[in-house]
Amino acid sequence: MMGQHDRSEALFYYFRLEDQIPETHLLRLIEKHISFAFVREQLKDRYSETGRPSIDPELLLRILLIGYLYGISSERKLVEELRMHLAWRWFTGLGFDQEIPHHSTFSKNRHGRFRESKIFEQLFEEIVRQCVAVGLVRGENLSVDGSFVEANAAKESRIPREQLVEAAQVNHTVRQYMAELEQQNPVEEPAHQQDRVSTTDPDSTYATKGGTPARLGYYDNYLVDNHSCVIVGVQATAARMSQETVAAQEMIARFLQWQGRAPVSVGADATYGNGEFVQWLLDRGITPYMRTRDSALRKKSPFYGPERFTYQPESNSYRCPAGEQLNYVGLNVRNRAHAYIGSRKRCGACSLKTQCTSGQYKYLAIHMHETARQRARELANTPGFASAQRARKKVEALFAELKNQIGLRRLRLRRLKFVREQFFLAAAAQNIKRLVRFLSQPTTPALPATT
Repeated sequence: MMGQHDRSEALFYYFRLEDQIPETHLLRLIEKHISFAFVREQLKDRYSETGRPSIDPELLLRILLIGYLYGISSERKLVEELRMHLAWRWFTGLGFDQEIPHHSTFSKNRHGRFRESKIFEQLFEEIVRQCVAVGLVRGENLSVDGSFVEANAAKESRIPREQLVEAAQVNHTVRQYMAELEQQNPVEEPAHQQDRVSTTDPDSTYATKGGTPARLGYYDNYLVDNHSCVIVGVQATAARMSQETVAAQEMIARFLQWQGRAPVSVGADATYGNGEFVQWLLDRGITPYMRTRDSALRKKSPFYGPERFTYQPESNSYRCPAGEQLNYVGLNVRNRAHAYIGSRKRCGACSLKTQCTSGQYKYLAIHMHETARQRARELANTPGFASAQRARKKVEALFAELKNQIGLRRLRLRRLKFVREQFFLAAAAQNIKRLVRFLSQPTTPALPATT
């Protein structure tokens, strides 16, 4: 006999939220393995001892974390969804008779206590420390990369820089931006990298990456442990390639402090292969697995490369393959290269000129850190380089997760200080998933010894 279900609604239900959450649910695993008690400790000095009790800051952090774990970028939508999800209510500790915080509460705390205390950065660092403590992060071989994330601003919002003072009279964001610039340099306003500035998000940079059309945005930089795929460093910067190596140095130096020792190697793409960064790594005993930026040009060039010329330290000159001397003429500051040249007389009559130069004489540019660059080129032919480049793809997978699952294909918050908080919280959410998965692995009991 076919049954039929009749919709009915009881006036009262009796059940416990605790009984409805499976043991393997992500939020239950997070509750089991990760403590958020540090939040109150970190913020206790920012609350008055008198007055009406505020909303628990740990509650707000837990709600925000849910949004990043489940790809809900809107706080308004997050609050709406929280009303209907049993597991989310259980994780936040909100009963059905308790009021859910208004979505504006998050914005107020973000502009106040959360930003001043750097609570999102603290959360990220706490998770990384725990990953190191339990042995998930080895910290021996790392990879670094950056990804362009579109800003919450349209390219039409850009105006010429000289019009900012006029725009500040009617635009609060621009007025605040101009005030911050004045505080940083009250005597003279620093030169901006761009002639046009967005009135919606003045910190965003108009740039492109990977052949895509130019947009306003930022770079999200990750430093990743190759073994565990855990993010051990995160940095928000302007969308400029020059900022990627600066961010990499800061992230590596910070992780070195946590770990107490330098990593064995760092893998990256050719964007990081400038002489300064390679030299910086070698000075710290770190093996640089990255191609130098000039690799493509050097490979296509029909002429002799710098490796075909012999340096003569006693005269600070180079000897060419034909045995002629190239004399030092000075330092090209812009290209960071020492210049050595031959002469029209010697080069013009040389039988190897067609293989050496197309000019009247040979101009040889030797980078300030050419020794380090040459070391990177030698490492590019080793098995370790191939292994590091394969592992580097893990960073790209993390950026795909960031944009497709967490939902940060386009930023919701504006200004670098708030974009930085988004990146920290997103990276913390990504690490938390890997940490609780590692801690929840079944342990195989040791077999008794047999005689």
